[in-house]
Amino acid sequence: MKAIAVADKNWGIGREGKLLARLPGDLQYFKEQTLGKVLIMGRETLEGLPGGAPLPGRSTLVLSRNPAYQAPCPVLHAVWECMEYTGKFDTDDVFVAGGGEIYRQFLPWCDSCLITRIDAAFPADRFFENLDAREDFALTWESETQRENGMDYRFTRYERIKKGG
Repeated sequence: MKAIAVADKNWGIGREGKLLARLPGDLQYFKEQTLGKVLIMGRETLEGLPGGAPLPGRSTLVLSRNPAYQAPCPVLHAVWECMEYTGKFDTDDVFVAGGGEIYRQFLPWCDSCLITRIDAAFPADRFFENLDAREDFALTWESETQRENGMDYRFTRYERIKKGG
């Protein structure tokens, strides 16, 4: 399983239900990485998508604590239900796509994280775990710096460090 996110210098990922910055290159990267794959996201993330609907060309699962919540895609209510549901897919085809609480709950099962890092800090109320401060993840790749809308950013990949092997 992989996580995919865009984060600022402080690992902020959102504010008031919206992304911190609009970067067309990052949206294109997200599409390239996730097209034909399975996305796991929370209710607020789904509702923040255009039309509040799943993205085309992907299978979307929503994790919600609300047992009455309905969406135009499968709605599950526990991490174990998501894990059971996605067990029929190749783990490389499953992406955790937000928000902050969903990332926290699924990070223990993620072997890699594709993080677009913005070289700026924004006021944020949602955060991704600081992978640079963790001993179980390592930065294994980063792209050249991109520049859009007056902001510099780069695509990065963090891999889980396998212990004892």
